[in-house]
Amino acid sequence: MTRLAVVTGGTRGIGAAVSIELKNRSYAVAATYAGNDERAKAFSEDTGIAVFKFDVSDFDACQAGVAKITEQLGQQVDVLVNNAGITRDGTMHRMTPENWKAVLDTNLGGCYNMCATVIDGMRERNFGRIVNVGSINGQAGQYGQVNYAAAKSGIHGFTKALAQEGAAKGITVNAIAPGYVDTDMVRAVPDEVLQKIISRIPVGRLGKADDIARSVAFLVADDADFITGSTLSVNGGQHMY
Repeated sequence: MTRLAVVTGGTRGIGAAVSIELKNRSYAVAATYAGNDERAKAFSEDTGIAVFKFDVSDFDACQAGVAKITEQLGQQVDVLVNNAGITRDGTMHRMTPENWKAVLDTNLGGCYNMCATVIDGMRERNFGRIVNVGSINGQAGQYGQVNYAAAKSGIHGFTKALAQEGAAKGITVNAIAPGYVDTDMVRAVPDEVLQKIISRIPVGRLGKADDIARSVAFLVADDADFITGSTLSVNGGQHMY
């Protein structure tokens, strides 16, 4: 049977790679996005992947968005990849309450909103695969990213707790913690800073979005049913523990 996978933030960067990888593995894929209509339309036209616009930080929007996905694609959500995320960097003494809240609401709150929306259906069908995209900076911390590190670290705890709840119902919940991946977000870093980052990665390069996508595909497979509550670090050896 064809599984339906929803990938949040699924039209660019890591999310786009995940969406394409799952489509290539014969999943039906719905990619969500929050803002860039033009880019999302181009992505859909290029890949044939259906796109849906809603804000994962808004619980009601997630419920309406998933309802639209299931109605349009004609099936229930079997696989959820919580990839959507934002940054609002700044040191604590300069961080505004608005920037703290925005990052927590999207990066961590979005995981709750989406999981809460699909979990009942997964429990009813005794099958589900959830992958939450954390970060190396949620594991090791990062200067100027108290909000982002807190949200991503929270994802790792969220994953372990939900995995325990879902296990008896055939639902696995895992996390991936990417290192620095060659995306628009990372390429926006000044070159001298980027070179310092690369110098600390033992394999000597940035990650590729496809590295993360293949890891997601591994965790959401039907026969990955004995892997749950795990965090898979995909970081080129930059952070080991």
